[in-house]
Parts: sequence; C-alpha cells; structure tokens
Amino acid sequence: MLKIYGSDLSAPAVKVRLAANAMGLEYEYKKVNLREGEQKKEEFLKINPVGKIPAIDDDGFCLFESNAIIRYLADKNHSPLYPKEIKERAVVDEWIEFGSHHVGLALSKILYNKIFAPRMNLEPDARSMKEGFNWLERFLPIVDKQLSRQDFLAGNNMTLADINLLALLDPAEAAEVDLSKYDNISRWRNALRQKDFYTKCHREYGEILKQPAQK
Repeated sequence: MLKIYGSDLSAPAVKVRLAANAMGLEYEYKKVNLREGEQKKEEFLKINPVGKIPAIDDDGFCLFESNAIIRYLADKNHSPLYPKEIKERAVVDEWIEFGSHHVGLALSKILYNKIFAPRMNLEPDARSMKEGFNWLERFLPIVDKQLSRQDFLAGNNMTLADINLLALLDPAEAAEVDLSKYDNISRWRNALRQKDFYTKCHREYGEILKQPAQK
C-alpha cells in the first residue's frame, strides 16, 4: 500500500494527502516526529536521503518533493487532475510553479517567523517576515485576477494547480494573513475546503496548533 510520510503542520505534506484524497487513493499516513528528529534517522533516510517531508513509499518506490509526488500519483492513476494534453498540462505546471515559488515561499516566511520560531524558542526574523508579506501583496492579486476569469486556476476544472495552492494557503489564518480582501481567492478557497478530499485531511490547519502535544 502507498505510504505517505508527513506532518500535520507541513503544508507540502498536507498537499500530498489532499491530492491522494482527491484521486480516491488508499494510503497509510505515517507521521514523522520532526521535533524528535525522526526525519534524520537512518530508517527514514532510506526513504528520503534529504531527510525532509513529505515523502512516499509506493510498494518500494520512494519519492520526495511534494510537486514531484503529486504529479507521479496523478500520472500513475490516470487522474484528470493532471491532464495529458500538452498545452493543458503546461498551464497546470505553470500555476503549480507560480504557486510554489511565489505564494508558497512567501507564506512560509511568515508562518515560520510567527509560529515555528517562537515554538522553538528562536528569534523571529522581522525582515524575512516583512518580505513574505510584501511578496503576497504583489502576487496574490495575480491569483485573484486569474480566478475572476474562471472557476479554477488552470481552467474550468480542478487540477493539481488548485490542490497545490490550496495546501500552501492552508496556514493563512494561523499566520495571520488576511485573504478576505481577495474575493475570488476566498470564494475558490472556501468552496474547496468544503470538499471531502479536504475534510478527510482536517477541518482547518489552525486546529492542529491548538493541540499542545502535536509534533
């Protein structure tokens, strides 16, 4: 059976679970205790030599990097979430890359400094956090405009591009990022968070942070 290694507080790991859920795949979710350093132990390094999450073990085939994983799963399972037609696929890839390198990276800077650094008794980097907010101010309007034209990022059907961005924006409330001013993003996001593939993962990202024992 497919095994997904991750953490509930990792947006990229959540992304892999959302994609697997949306494809209707059966899998075993194996939590990696990052605080205890399980990701650096020899057993896990056999699955991902980089020592990071997420990673998968698909009956002996191991893969890391969330975008590579979701593309692999979609291809293997002939999922319409990743269309075969070359131009349609290119548009999906375009928005996956944009979401990851611009929106996701920006939000991760904010989340780390607002949530994770204090939890590890580290000093937040105000400059990095400000940069994250500045990037979101620059790039989220582009996403909002795209979603004003159509129901989903890459067209009128949900694709991996939507799942990618949905996961990357999942910690927005926890990071105190206000998405309400982006009407189209809010409409799109609220609708997707009502779907079974999302609710099977969790109700919301923020609920995890309310559990002191969560690693």
